[in-house]
Amino acid sequence: MKRVREQRGWSLARTGRDAGVSTAYVQKLERDEVRSPSPHKLRALGDALGIPFDEIMGLAGYAVPDPGSSGEDGSVRVLAQALQAEDLSANELEELADYLHFRRQQRNRID
Repeated sequence: MKRVREQRGWSLARTGRDAGVSTAYVQKLERDEVRSPSPHKLRALGDALGIPFDEIMGLAGYAVPDPGSSGEDGSVRVLAQALQAEDLSANELEELADYLHFRRQQRNRID
């Protein structure tokens, strides 16, 4: 995280401000002084710095799935990252749910 922050030329204060966390929290994370960092704060920091959620979670010591473990080509992982990358509207969520229902019905007919 520190490397990315420094590559961007961001201060601890700017990083904390953009992520909505305190400067002290960012500094403690970079010094590995936080035993169990909050996933919510890690997500906010990752979003601010452009670090994918699973990557920042892994850097913080959390277990993350192997990229190839959730589908032959990792497509499930890619979809999960895309869904996490931006907020979906209620209409978009409903459309996704309808599509999944449709695909599952098709799969059940084949099986």
